This record gives sequence, C-alpha cells and structure tokens, in this order.
Amino acid sequence: MKLGLSIGYSGAELKLPVDKVLLAERLGFDSVWTAEAYGSDAITPLAYLAAVTRRIRLGTGIMQLAARPPATAAMAAGTVDALAGGNRVIAGLGVSGPQIVEGWYGQPWGKPYWRVRDYVAIMRKVFERKDPVSHEGREISLPYTGPGALGVGKPLVSILHMNPGLPIWLGTGTEAMVKLTAEIADGWLPLGFVPRLMPMLRPWLEEGFRRAGGGKGLAISRSRRAPR
Repeated sequence: MKLGLSIGYSGAELKLPVDKVLLAERLGFDSVWTAEAYGSDAITPLAYLAAVTRRIRLGTGIMQLAARPPATAAMAAGTVDALAGGNRVIAGLGVSGPQIVEGWYGQPWGKPYWRVRDYVAIMRKVFERKDPVSHEGREISLPYTGPGALGVGKPLVSILHMNPGLPIWLGTGTEAMVKLTAEIADGWLPLGFVPRLMPMLRPWLEEGFRRAGGGKGLAISRSRRAPR
C-alpha cells in the first residue's frame, strides 16, 4: 500500500501546508495531491512544491477539463515534471460538473465521455512527440477548423521534450466513465469509493481492461511512467 496526501484547494487565502508535505515526504508518502474548483488552480501549487521537495510524486486531483485545452494541460504537467527533475508528476483529470463547466468556464457540458477520450488521446500525443499533433475527435479536434477558423492551423510538435510516459489518471465514478478509465488511463481516482462497492466496480474495471488489451488489469501494473 502507498500513501498519498491530499491538500485540496485554497479557501479565501492560499496557504500551502509545506511543512506537512515535507513531513509526508520524510515519512515515505508516495504522493501529494492538489485540487481546483473555482479559485486556486491545481497545477501552480505543484510547481512550488516541486522546488521544496525531492522525491514525493506530485499529482493533480483533479485538473478540470474545461479549465484548459488538452495541449495546455499537457504543457503544464510536462513543465512541472521537468522542474521537479522528471518522473514525478501525475496528471489527474476530471470533468467537474455542469454548474462549474457552464457557470464558471462558459462552456457547454457536451458529451463528457467523448471529451475525456479525446482529451487523453491528445495529451498522450503531446507527451510522446512521435508526430505533429493532430486529432479528429467527437468533441475535440486539432487543428481547429470550426466556426471562426482562418484555416491556417497546422499540427505541431512540443518544443519541450517531456516524459513520454507521464501518467494520466482519471477521476470518475459512473459505469461508463469507470470502464473508460480502465481502458485508457494509467490510474484511477475513484469518486466516492468505499471498499464495499468493489463487487459492483470490479466488473466495470475488468471490461475496461478487456477493451485495452495487452494484459492490462488489476493484477498487472501497466504504468506508462518512465522508470526512475
């Protein structure tokens, strides 16, 4: 079992519990997690913590999809990971809820299932730098060719060489989203999880693993994170 410390997001004033994080690192905690809603963001505090820690992994629990395009999320996670020395950042993602997505970010709720699938696929392409990033998705496509486009967008490759296996975790709870998490993500931030729910959740996870193929499953770790 690995221990993680969740420090959430700020109240009216941002006060990072640095001493608590440093204690957690000395005690051997695996990770520290930040959050965001409609105040402090999740990624900036990790940049600060990257400067004062040496080993503990730095996770977002979660970055809201509506807060930034997938390429921006990849840039932020990859930048903090580079500042932290590499192989320390976990990009935790989630859709939040329609109240925040439409009320705070001014975006349509849309179809979260397909948005998550597109979002993760684009982030993978940014991290891996195999080809200029292009994507034809149901919710997100690159280059953009919709209303208002000038038609001059071109696929690009990240200037920064990021960890190609930077892990992406998803915060999900519904059946369809849990199956998707098992299929495409490197880790799961289970919403409202309690152990007695595992008999219900396990078949959802197993179906997602089956879709992923390649031996992915609960018994076999298939972390995309590059070795230390």
